[in-house]
Formats: sequence, C-alpha cells, structure tokens
Amino acid sequence: MEIQYVIINFLILAGIILLFCRKMIVKIFRSRRERLLQQLDEAEQIERSAPPVAPVLAEEELPAPDRRKVEAERTEAEEKLAQLKLFGQRECREIHRVMIEKTKKQFFHVMQKSVAEVFSKEPYLSKMRALEASQVEEILGMIKLTSGDMAYLKRHDVLYVTLTSTYPLDPALVKRVDEATTALLASVGGKTSLWVLQDPGFIGGLRLRIGDTVYDGTVIEELYHFEKGIKRDPISSDDAAKEVLAEFAEKAKNYKSKIHTYQLGRVIQISDGICWMDGLADIMYGEVVEFECGERGMVLDIQPDRIGCVIFGEYENIESGSKVRRVGRIASVPVGEALLGRVVDAVGNPVDGDGHLFCEERRPIEFHAPGILDRAPVNRPLHTGIKAIDALVPIGRGQRELIIGDRQTGKTAIAIDAIINQKGKDTICIYVAIGQKETSISEIRERLEKVGAMEYTIIVAANASGSAATQYIAPFSGTAMAEYFMYAGKDVLIIYDDLSKHAVAYRELSLLLHRPSGREAYPGDIFYLHSRLLERSAHLSEELGGGSITALPIIETLAGDISAYIPTNVISITDGQIFLESELFHEGQRPAINVGLSVSRVGGAAQSKLMKQMASSLRTKLAQYRELADFTQLGTDIDEDTRQVLDAGARLMEALKQGRYQPLEDWKQALLLFAVSEGFADHVEVSKLYRFERALFPFFEEQYPALVERLKTGAKADAALLEGLRAALRGYNERS
Repeated sequence: MEIQYVIINFLILAGIILLFCRKMIVKIFRSRRERLLQQLDEAEQIERSAPPVAPVLAEEELPAPDRRKVEAERTEAEEKLAQLKLFGQRECREIHRVMIEKTKKQFFHVMQKSVAEVFSKEPYLSKMRALEASQVEEILGMIKLTSGDMAYLKRHDVLYVTLTSTYPLDPALVKRVDEATTALLASVGGKTSLWVLQDPGFIGGLRLRIGDTVYDGTVIEELYHFEKGIKRDPISSDDAAKEVLAEFAEKAKNYKSKIHTYQLGRVIQISDGICWMDGLADIMYGEVVEFECGERGMVLDIQPDRIGCVIFGEYENIESGSKVRRVGRIASVPVGEALLGRVVDAVGNPVDGDGHLFCEERRPIEFHAPGILDRAPVNRPLHTGIKAIDALVPIGRGQRELIIGDRQTGKTAIAIDAIINQKGKDTICIYVAIGQKETSISEIRERLEKVGAMEYTIIVAANASGSAATQYIAPFSGTAMAEYFMYAGKDVLIIYDDLSKHAVAYRELSLLLHRPSGREAYPGDIFYLHSRLLERSAHLSEELGGGSITALPIIETLAGDISAYIPTNVISITDGQIFLESELFHEGQRPAINVGLSVSRVGGAAQSKLMKQMASSLRTKLAQYRELADFTQLGTDIDEDTRQVLDAGARLMEALKQGRYQPLEDWKQALLLFAVSEGFADHVEVSKLYRFERALFPFFEEQYPALVERLKTGAKADAALLEGLRAALRGYNERS
C-alpha cells in the first residue's frame, strides 16, 4: 500500500510543478504579446481615421494613365496594411507556440529533478529497492530472442547482455539473470556475455538489455511515457490539471510496476540531416525512430551493416554515439475533422498557434493505391470556377490534372481559386506547400480565411527553411489526410505546390544516402516516387463509399521546357495538364493557359451537359485564331472573312480572362461563352468586354430568373432554352 502513496505524492508534486512553470512562462511572454496586440490596434485605428483617397473624377472617367496610377496607389496601400496585420498575427502565433514549448521543456526538466530528489530519500528509497526482485522475475518471464538477435548470433556466436540498475544489485539477483540469459542463448547454440552496470540517472528500478532489445522497469522510463501522454493531451488550464491529477491518483490505487519493451540502437554518423545507425536489426523501412534529444526521424535506407535515417527536426542536436530507440510504428500523421481550418507541418503538428490538435486516428503516410476494381469512372465534374479550365480542360472528381508552367505565371493562383470555388460544395480541400516561403503560406491562409474557405481546408506547410526530409514527406502526409475523408465517402481536392521542389528534396536525400544518380542527377526511382503518390488519387466505387481525391500537382518549368525529366515524368502519370505560357502571361492574358498544349484526358465526361454544349466549338475557334494571329503578324493584307475570325477570336480570348480570387459559377461561364460565341458582344470593344460581363449576370438574375434556374441545373439546353437566351441577350443589348 505504501508504494501507492508514493505514486500519489509524486503525481501531486508533478501537478504543482506544472502549474507553477506555466504561470511563470506566461508572465514572461505576456508583455510581448500585449505590445504586439497594441500595435495592431494602432494600425487599425490609423486605417479607420485616415481620409479616404478618392479622385475628383470617377475612375472610369479618368484618362488611362491616371486610372492606372490611382489603382496602383490603392493596391500598394492595401498590400502594406495587409502585411502589417499579417506580421502581427504571425508573430503572435509564433510567440504562443514558443511559449508552450518552453513551458513543456522547463516543466519536465524540473519534474525529473524533483522526482529524483524524492526517490533518493527514505522511505521511498527502501520501497523502490524492495521491488527489484519482483522486477527481475517479471523481466525474465518476458525475455526472448528476436529475428535480429538470431541473425547476429550466426555471425558472431556471442550476444551481449547488459543489466543496469539505479543502485548496487543483490549478487543473487545478478546470478539469477546470468543463469536465465545463458540458458536462453544456449537453447539456440549461442553464448552470452553479461555486463552489470549502475546508473543513478534511472532514479529507481532496473533495465535489462539483450542485444538490441531492452526490458525497462525504471522510473525514468515511466517519466518518459508520462511526458508523451502530456504532449498528446496537453493540460491547458488549472482545472484540467486537477482533473488529470485526480484521474492518475485514482489509477494509482491499483498501481503495479510495468516493464516497457523496446529496441535501442546507436548513432554512428550524423550530417546534413542524414543519420547512420547500427543495431535495430528488426526495424522496417519507413519506421519512426526517436533520438535521446527528443528529435525524430524516419528510416529511408537499410543496408547489411547500417541503417540510413532522415531527421525531421534539427539534426544539430544529435551527437554521434548517442542512443536511438524504435517508436514501434510506421511514419504516420493525425487525421480527422479536427484538422479542418488548421495549418500543420509535415508530421501533423499544428504550426498556426491555435492550440493542440485532438485527433483520435492516425494514418500511415505511405499507403497502397486503390486497385482497378476498387475504382469508378471519373464522370462527375469538379468546377474550378475558372472559365478557361472548366470550358477547355475540364477536371473531374478523382482526376489528376497537372498544372505546369514557368515561375510567376499564375500556377498557385489557379489552385487557390479552385479551393475558393469549392465553398458550399461539400468538398474538403488540402493545400500542401512544399518549399514555399513562410510569408507566402501565411498570405494564402489569410486569403482563404477572408473568403471563408479555411472552414473546409487543411494547409500542410513544409516551408523552404525546413529540412529536405520534411519537404519529402509533406505530400505523402497531405495524401494520408485526404484518404481519411475519401474512404469516409467524401470528395477531396488536394494541391501539391509544387512537386519540382519535392523532387529536389528527394534528390538531396538520395545523394546523401549515397544512392547512384541518373538523368539530370535525379535518382532512378524518382518516377516511382511520384507515381505511388499520385496513384492514390482516385474515384472509389460505390461499394467503397464513392469518395474521391482530385489531385492538382504543380510543376515548375524552365523557359517553358516541358520535355525536361521531371515534367515528362509527371505528365505521363497524370490525366492531363494545364500549361501556362509566360508569353501569354506578359501579354495580359490571365490565366495564361496555352490551349494547344493543355489537355484533359477525361474530356467532356467531366463537364456538365450545358457547358459541354456551349464550349463544343471553343477549342477549334481559339486554335484557328492563334494560327491566323501568328500569320498576320507578318503584316500581310487580310480579307474580310479573316478579319471576322480574328475579331471573334480576340473577343473569346478576352472573355476567358479572369481576375484572381474571382471564381465564377458554372452557369455564368456557360452564359458568357454563349453570348460571345453567338455574336451578342460583337458591338463591344475588346478592351471593354469586362463591362459587358460584369453587368450581364445581374441583369439575367433580375429580369430572367426562370432562365437562370434552368441554367443552374446544368442540363443540355434545348431549342426553347436557346431561343429564350437569344431573346434575353437581345434585350440586354438594347437596354445597354
């Protein structure tokens, strides 16, 4: 019974230390947090009190140069204000995160020191020593040889056994351990070499190590598991701390000493985020290991005499010769509804400063793709809200559509618009940022929050300042989160921004692991890397719930070269590509989609019948226009028919222009394309076509709600509907 009171006293002491440390750290950071919030309030007050900048003339009445100047000044002011607010929010979140981490580290350091002092005195010292005999018998009842031990014995004949205790052991107990381990190895024809050591750092109890396997009954091991439990379910308030202590005290009434089993290895070399280890003979590829300093890594290479591991955190904290232990699970991430609206890192830890994630389930980051019989045809559209995509290169749910182009051509803008357009459509969105700047990720989050899109979005951030290992696993982690929803019968849209940086990160890891390089210095399995990632996106059959993952990977090209190694790899894996051309972008065509090089292998199956009907001849007209436009650049005389084709093509190109964060509903796109292709915008100057579009939709919603309702159904337009649209458009032109 006295040992129960020891545990209860220990838990009460731990709770007091926890409460004291948290209040102390909060006091340290409170003044800094309040000062940042005060600066934000002052910035907002200046914004409200500043006189509005308004030109004497309306913007549309100003000459073009003045209008551009006013717009530029307004944009610059808005960007500066947004950056000020963003900096304050970002720094506050970072301070909050650092405060929590410092609180945890200081708490566990003080707790370990205090517990060591308590257990080094009577009557606790005698009670802990009285448990040594029972612990020895319990451990000896558990010992066995692993497959790794058997393989070691075949090469060396001798297996080392280490018995370590906090205090000097009774010679009878040492002899009991020696006899039991000798008999165990003799049964397989091996020999044993017993080492007896003493380590006061264990606080209490003893540890037996046979080969790589450790049977641990020490107090320090109990503290280790207590620390992991607090990190999984953090104590956020005084009441919560009291509840946890009361719960642990209740469990302590039936306390029994527990022996923890795990495997230990040793670090033999560490450099550039790569760790080489020996031991751990039973470890598997992709398994997680933990180092003495608390950092974790993942096994990525297994050789006969050593194991290669990538480090998730700061590898500078790991030293050669330090111990490393198996965690006992394959690399996985938390999944579930709690992730919605959050920003997490590559291993699923929150980095947005919004508190702990309470996820009950985890999924492995590597998982097999659905088989052919488990898939259903891709026949349901996923509308991006972008006219040029929904009309020309439609995307279906479960499709993999590549977005490819040079730097700064609007690839990310297309992906963010697609996420915004999923609002209210019961589609979960996941944005995986690979090698992006931290400020860029923060701006994307702020934009999604502003339009209410973060409610159904998860951001997985592996920024450029992170290690190559985190950039490597980030897309796999995002896919694991997406699979949770897909197998629950939901539709998911996942963005990989971008796989070029992912390939570079994998190349770095592979070269550090001494794997041979191939074409363009990439390892030979780079194709397999991206194929096993993208093949996990699919439309499941009805028997499996009918969920889907739609993937939009992004690839960056150099000087428009789509024949490079990585672009050709991903093009051959995906179901089509959207090619963004720098020349079109600089000409003012936004989005700068090259119709000739962009294709969707799903085609019209991923379009509504209405859009398929309205855009049936659009690609042909645009191709004809581009060919004639290139020809007429030579300055040759053109006839009237050619002039009409050029004018019609120019209007279609202008109609496909679209601003950022302005996705359009499917029926609006179909209506606009019908109006322009049927010639109802021929009287409008090309440069003013945006005015025609801006007033068209409100006019139809107010004057012809019945036509709008029929368009919203997405059904194919019959002759009566087409005639009604023509009559309504004639009325719109007469009114304007």
